[in-house]
Amino acid sequence: MSALLPTYARSELSFARGEGAFLYTASGERYLDFSSGIAVTALGHAHPHLVAALTEQAKKLWHVSNLHRIPEQERLAMRLCAASFADRVFFANSGAEAVECSIKAARRYHFKNGAPERYRLVTFEGAFHGRTLATIAAGGQAKHLEGFGPPVEGFDQVAALDIGAVEKAVGDETAGILIEPIMGEGGMREVSWRFLQDLRSLADERGILLLLDEVQTGMGRTGKLFAHEWAGITPDIMATAKGLGGGFPVGACLTTEAVGSAMTAGSHGSTFGGNPLAMAVGNAVLDVVLEDGFLDHVSQMSLRLKQRLAALKDEHGDIVEEVRGQGLMLGLKCKLPNQKLVEALRAEKMLTVQAGDNVVRLLPPLIVGEAEIELAAEKLEAACAALAKVSAPA
Repeated sequence: MSALLPTYARSELSFARGEGAFLYTASGERYLDFSSGIAVTALGHAHPHLVAALTEQAKKLWHVSNLHRIPEQERLAMRLCAASFADRVFFANSGAEAVECSIKAARRYHFKNGAPERYRLVTFEGAFHGRTLATIAAGGQAKHLEGFGPPVEGFDQVAALDIGAVEKAVGDETAGILIEPIMGEGGMREVSWRFLQDLRSLADERGILLLLDEVQTGMGRTGKLFAHEWAGITPDIMATAKGLGGGFPVGACLTTEAVGSAMTAGSHGSTFGGNPLAMAVGNAVLDVVLEDGFLDHVSQMSLRLKQRLAALKDEHGDIVEEVRGQGLMLGLKCKLPNQKLVEALRAEKMLTVQAGDNVVRLLPPLIVGEAEIELAAEKLEAACAALAKVSAPA
């Protein structure tokens, strides 16, 4: 009997090592990893530049309190700001912590500007923002809230991605609007560029903030460094994580100067956030992602994968209803329970991950090549054929 809390529905698989887009069991079985630890191992497994950066830093210094300056932290913050809308960065250990900081920063901004009554955030049905008490309240999903007492106050959910509904939800106590550019856990539901533009305009008109949760969509996953760039808008606050550490726990809350200046000494903190090991890896990830041509590669591989998925849908319309997503953040909405497709792919030695709305997520590493995409297409075809055979009438 395991001593672990039974909070995960784990498979029986375990892996001894990884390389690129593949994971290997202790016995040497090879699995094509199109889950990437749920969009975390953005540069694949054991990327040599990340390994070198972590190994070098591990020989020098692991941890220093944030009571002292951490040069690599300052460097990573400057690089993130230079590549984005932001002027200030706070480093945490996870996406949930980055979103938590974003929520606090929005409230603190209005408090410092003489409007402490503005503390509420408009959020959206089907969203996922993390597993802390505040972030499950922001997501509002019953399955995440059940058993944890009254939800944290301050979140007003809108059922549809409709600007009129958002306008009605904004009131005198509203601090801002929080949204994911693509709702990953919520079924790979894309938010239209026009809707993001309308949210930006509404926030400006009402004197409130636009907060983006780019924990999963950030760090090149959609073919831009951050997904909101496709819409030609900028947020006031943005949370990112997952791919930022390439597998090492790193989260970040990015803000404009106006918001960041409200977060004064003692208003927020983290023991481990921004430690030297994490910052060495984060800087190494940026070295690769910001290289000329890297994001073009993501877009090219996305197009190839989408073409193969469209052909799969045409061939197996009884199993695949719709192809969703952008970049290398794609999903298959299924006509049968999505777990069946996940299991059929696992039998073909390919790893994927479930999402809401009966979707299977495909999240290959951003370094994926044509050969791995062709292999994935073969495994998807075999899995769908196997499912079709099982479900065919006798």
